[in-house]
Amino acid sequence: MSRHVPRQLPRWSDLRPLVRIETPAWRRAARVRRAASVADLRLIARRHTPRAVFDYVDGAAEGEISLARSRAAFARVEFRPRVLRDVSDPDLATTLLGRPATMPLVLAPTGFTRMMHHEGEHAVAAAAAAAGVPYTLSTMGTVPPEGLDGSGGDRWFQLYLWQDRGATKDLVARAAASGYRALMLTVDTPVSGARLRDVRNGLTIPPDLTLRTLAGMARHPSWWFHLLTTPPLRFASLTSTDGALADLVDRVFDPRATPADLEWLRDVWKGPLVVKGVQGAADARIVVDAGADAVVVSNHGGRQLDRAVTPLEELPAVVEAVGDRAEVYVDGGVLDGADVIAAVGLGARAGLVGRAYLYGLMAGGEAGVTRALELLRADMRRTLALLGALSIGDLEPGCVRLRP
Repeated sequence: MSRHVPRQLPRWSDLRPLVRIETPAWRRAARVRRAASVADLRLIARRHTPRAVFDYVDGAAEGEISLARSRAAFARVEFRPRVLRDVSDPDLATTLLGRPATMPLVLAPTGFTRMMHHEGEHAVAAAAAAAGVPYTLSTMGTVPPEGLDGSGGDRWFQLYLWQDRGATKDLVARAAASGYRALMLTVDTPVSGARLRDVRNGLTIPPDLTLRTLAGMARHPSWWFHLLTTPPLRFASLTSTDGALADLVDRVFDPRATPADLEWLRDVWKGPLVVKGVQGAADARIVVDAGADAVVVSNHGGRQLDRAVTPLEELPAVVEAVGDRAEVYVDGGVLDGADVIAAVGLGARAGLVGRAYLYGLMAGGEAGVTRALELLRADMRRTLALLGALSIGDLEPGCVRLRP
C-alpha cells in the first residue's frame, strides 16, 4: 500500500534563507568569481579570447606530446596520507631565494602578456604581490622592466642571452636599477620550437589585420576594442619586434651560448641567479658549478623540443644532484595546487605556473589572475591537510610517489 507525503504551499519565511540574488551567470565577472578550478577559467578564457591568442597559451610544440606527458605525469602521482594529526590550519609558507613567500609558487615568465588581456603584466604583478608570491617579468613581455616600478611584491626578471652581449648587459642593468631581486636565465631556446598552432593561426606581433582577424573582431569585439585603444602591442624590451615569433627568436637569441656565458652573467648580475630549462642532473651540476643559486627543471611547457623529458619525472634526480647547493623548482604541466604539493613532496622548493594564471588573465584580467591564485592556494591547503601535514616542512619522505 503506497503512502503519500502531505503537501503544503511554500511560505516566504521558509524560502527566504534559500534565495540568493547573484549577478547573472552570463556576466563574465560573475563566472570568474564562481570558477571552481583552473579548468573552469580555461573554458571562460576560450569563449572570450580570439582563437590565435588562446592557442598561443594553450598550445605547445609540434604534436604537443611533451605537454600531454607532463600532465600525464601529474596524473600518475600517488599520495600516501597520514591520519590522526592536527591539520586545523595548514601553513603553506616557505622561503624562496631567502625571502618569505606565502606558498611554494612562482608565477613564471610569459611573453605577449598584454595580448591575452589589455591589463597584461600590470594585472599579473599586482595579483602576485597581493598573494605574496614572486612574479617573473619576461624579456618577451609587453611591458619593459621599468614599467612595473611601484607595483610592489617580489619581482624577478627573466632573461634570454642575446647575440648582442652589450644589449644583454644593458637590459640586466635596467632590471637591477628597476628593483628586480632575482634574474632567471632561460637556456632551452637556442632556436625556436615549432609551435604549429601559432603557424596555422598566422600569429604575429602586432596582430595582422587579415580577413581572419577582421572576422574575429565580430566574435570578440571587446578584446579588439582594448587592443586598438591601448598602446601598441610590442615586445617592450626589444628594439625590433614585428613579425612572427619564431623568426624573432632566431634573429635575436644566441644559439652559441655555453657555460662560459653563464659565468659571465654571474659576474654581471649580483643578485640571486636562477637557470630555467634544465632537463637533467648532468646539466644541473654544470649550471650550479657556474654560479646558479636555483635551477628550474623545465621543458618550456612543452613549447620547445617535443618529446623532451618530463620535468616531474626528472625532478628527483636533479634534487639528488644539486639540492644541497641550490634550490630546485619544477615547471611544466602545473595546473592545480595538488600538482604543486606533489612537486614539493618529490623535492622541489616550489612550482612555477604559466598557463594556470594566463587562463585567469584571459578570463577576467587581474580578477581572473587573483581567482587562479585563490584556487591554487585552496587546493594546496586542502591537499596538505588531507596528507596529514600541518606545514610544507611536515611533508614526509615517501608521502608522494609516481606510479609506474
